Amino acid sequence: MRVTFLGTGTSQGVPVIACGCEVCTSADKRDNRLRSSILIEAEDKTVAIDSGPDFRYQMLRANVQHLDAIVYTHEHKDHVAGMDDVRAFNFKQQEPMNIYADPRVQAALMREFPYVFAEFKYPGIPQIDFHNIELDPFDIGSIHFIPIEVLHYKLPVLGFRINDFTYITDAKTVSDEEKEKIKGSKILVINALQKQSHISHFTQDEAIAFAQEIGAETTYFTHISHRLGKHQDIMAELPPGIELAYDGLQLDI
Repeated sequence: MRVTFLGTGTSQGVPVIACGCEVCTSADKRDNRLRSSILIEAEDKTVAIDSGPDFRYQMLRANVQHLDAIVYTHEHKDHVAGMDDVRAFNFKQQEPMNIYADPRVQAALMREFPYVFAEFKYPGIPQIDFHNIELDPFDIGSIHFIPIEVLHYKLPVLGFRINDFTYITDAKTVSDEEKEKIKGSKILVINALQKQSHISHFTQDEAIAFAQEIGAETTYFTHISHRLGKHQDIMAELPPGIELAYDGLQLDI
């Protein structure tokens, strides 16, 4: 099974209009971060986690020819805004897109994309099938997901463990009970927004402390703001076994 990082950035620092800082103007491709998302490819299924505003370009850039499902972590726009672009896969695959989300996220998607769920189905609109997820494990083909609930300030957000790989974005607090689901992972992916204190995201130091507590063989930081700094500079500051993820990074899990 293979994981591809489609994006490792956040809306706080995506250089749509470059601010002129050293990250936004960096020639290092690892500093060019689209909104956070990953692609999981098994022999029988291909699944994305989240579809942010960059979803269409991420699919094109990664040459994704088939997509079976999208699994959502939470309803913030930097994670759901690209759902409209599943219509290309609807057309190619001639079937609805399977959307896995908890009831709160499903309700948010219905508010954000009301035309998709209207009684009159306008020609060409996205076709989706909702699948409800809670905190119980579920399968998409051979891919086994264990949901992990974290808090993004006061908002519950889902991370997921797949085999010995755990993927979490937008975390500030993780309960001891949920940590037990993560422990034993060989690869941990966790958010590290910036060095300065933040109300709803791990800072670099908080993410390092969390990674060391979990004890994965390798931890990758994602959901990275330009405020964190350049890839090359931050890598030099990180302890052994902890790295910055970057767009296009691929891992076997």
